[in-house]
Amino acid sequence: MQRMSHWLRAPYRAYVYGINHLEALIQMGERRYTPLGRFTPGPFQGWHFLWAPGLLGFIASVMILAGCSFTNSPFKLNMDTTWFFGEPVQTPSATPSETKLLFAIVLTYAGIILLMRVWLRLAEIVKLHRGASVKQLWLMLAVWATPMIIAPPLFSRDIFSYAAQGEMTSHHISPYLYGPFTMGSSPYVSPVDPLWGNAPTPYGPFFLFLDGSFARLTHHNQLATVVCLRLLEVLAVGLIGWAVTAIARALNRDPGEALVLGALNPLVILTLIAGGHNDAIMTGLLLIGVALALRKHFYWAFFFCALATAIKAPAALGIAFVAWSWVRDEHAPKRERLRPLIIGSLIGFITLSVTSWMAGFGFGWVRNLLSNGTVRSWAAPATGIGLSITKLASLFGLHWSEDVVLTVTRSVGLAVAVSSSLWLLWHSTKRGWLRSLGVALVLFVILGPVVQPWYLVWGLLLLAACYKGREHFWLLALSIAGPFMGLPGAGELVNGFKHASIGLVITAVGILLTFLAAPMGSWTQWSWPEHRPIKQVKRSR
Repeated sequence: MQRMSHWLRAPYRAYVYGINHLEALIQMGERRYTPLGRFTPGPFQGWHFLWAPGLLGFIASVMILAGCSFTNSPFKLNMDTTWFFGEPVQTPSATPSETKLLFAIVLTYAGIILLMRVWLRLAEIVKLHRGASVKQLWLMLAVWATPMIIAPPLFSRDIFSYAAQGEMTSHHISPYLYGPFTMGSSPYVSPVDPLWGNAPTPYGPFFLFLDGSFARLTHHNQLATVVCLRLLEVLAVGLIGWAVTAIARALNRDPGEALVLGALNPLVILTLIAGGHNDAIMTGLLLIGVALALRKHFYWAFFFCALATAIKAPAALGIAFVAWSWVRDEHAPKRERLRPLIIGSLIGFITLSVTSWMAGFGFGWVRNLLSNGTVRSWAAPATGIGLSITKLASLFGLHWSEDVVLTVTRSVGLAVAVSSSLWLLWHSTKRGWLRSLGVALVLFVILGPVVQPWYLVWGLLLLAACYKGREHFWLLALSIAGPFMGLPGAGELVNGFKHASIGLVITAVGILLTFLAAPMGSWTQWSWPEHRPIKQVKRSR
């Protein structure tokens, strides 16, 4: 048994060894090749510097807004009547300028890079120094988010699908049975991504109720419906900010750090606000449920977790973990946990039943939960492995069905996610149920059939208020890498470099490198531990 235990722990030891060396390599690179190497951190001098990251983050957001506002920007939908500005030129003879396209892409990428750098340094500072003014950080969030609220829906067309489903709901056409293209010719239909045009929705009944209410409230105006959905997600980000600070206070953690890692996260700014994804309202309601559970308001906690499930199904994990946390005694008999699980399930069922009645379409969404599996993205390990297996097999003359192989690899990924979540649930009293819930949600995303960057917020925003040890590294890494997953514009940037003059290419690369490596001010020195010279002790003879 000891030898078996040793072998089972070997992958974990390899993981720790690899991550330690990776983190050391990153820190060495930052010291040698970034402006951080110029500073020798001294004593922390207070939070008067917060205006600097606030201003730099605002400049970054304005750059993204400006770059995405060009009529030929690849980061938004270029279609008439889909937003208030940046629409295509009406003159038929007008052709988009390659120089303007290249400038728009470079400006957007430079803004994203700057926003990432500012947030990363701020996140490291609040980790090392407690007590940042929550009021000032809320103001910073408002400043960073305002350009993204003004911007057209960016990096995704999902919000137009939401609006079309809301229009269907308002006319009592079930989105659980039909896709938006069922409505034929309509202002709501034209902006919808053809990939989802005939796909029934997997979203819960509460979201459809809100969606349909917006369509009726706006008198079936497509643009006004999209604006309402954008404002709903902005409100949801406000709920996220309130909830993560409440969770941090309940755990005796720094609420300022939780707010920076949570609501100020670039993943939130770029995908939930700019992209307008409904994961914002799901995560906001889930976090409120968790905050209420920490205050021992379990019935209300179950209700809000169930309401989050009525937006997107993965929030149902929250009900299970909240129920498990009801009994705090680690050695309590497992049967004592059965009662909270029954209560949570009952409240969840009642909530879903009522919201299903409000939406008017029953529980049809349950059978659509895997509908996004039609997307075959290499970013999802379970899908990427399946695609790799079929391609390798074809090299050896084996013609395996790609659909069959993907079914197997995705099933294995789902089985690993479920079994890992059950293990985390079983050991959540020892590990901390909130951390276990956050990790379980991240695992369901990474091991799922499709990995979208906005899915990552489900678990990462929970960990923002309760992380321990290495989880902080992964929170930062996934938050920075996430927005670049599937980000449009890279192909256009390369093609632009191929056809542009050498002077224009040098200028574009110079702009990107400047925003990647330029100093951001002396305030960044406090993102490193204070340097304390080692005192030499004289040896006594």
